[in-house]
Amino acid sequence: MPTDWTVRAIMRAMLPVLLALTIVEIGSGLVLGSFENTLLRYPTLLALVPVTIGTAGNLGSILAARLSTAFHLGTLSFDRGDELLAGNAVATVALAITVFPVVGVGAWSLTWLIGGTELGLLTVVFISLMSGITLAFIAVLVTLVATYVAYRFELDPDDVVIPVVTNACDVLGVIVLFVVVRIVL
Repeated sequence: MPTDWTVRAIMRAMLPVLLALTIVEIGSGLVLGSFENTLLRYPTLLALVPVTIGTAGNLGSILAARLSTAFHLGTLSFDRGDELLAGNAVATVALAITVFPVVGVGAWSLTWLIGGTELGLLTVVFISLMSGITLAFIAVLVTLVATYVAYRFELDPDDVVIPVVTNACDVLGVIVLFVVVRIVL
């Protein structure tokens, strides 16, 4: 792993990643804009969007930090029998299963407080849970791939993986949420 901490080395490693992620985020905004009518019709979903993508990004970031630490300690291997990888992946999905129903209840409650409960509580919780579980699997996959790619290109996963995971969860979070909405509603 490189130990070159010069501004030039940091820029060379991070600038391409940040430029690519900027384009990805623009795509996320375009996808979100295409669902404007649905958001205006169901304000609870509007409350659910930032919390869903933020929570998915946080779960992915937690996993990324754990894998990065394991990488630096030399305890991370990328073979199928790696219990550290499997355990952290399962923990991420388990966290999603416990957190996203609370996210759904929170979004519904907030909307109820301001008088806009057009969807039932169970519907919102179900949408949140299904979106969250799907995003957890995506976050695990993106985190594993990004960590492996950082390892292969001799980049520090601390610098690369978390921005990649959070941006991927932003874009894919919007898409997953609205695919689930289309299926449920």
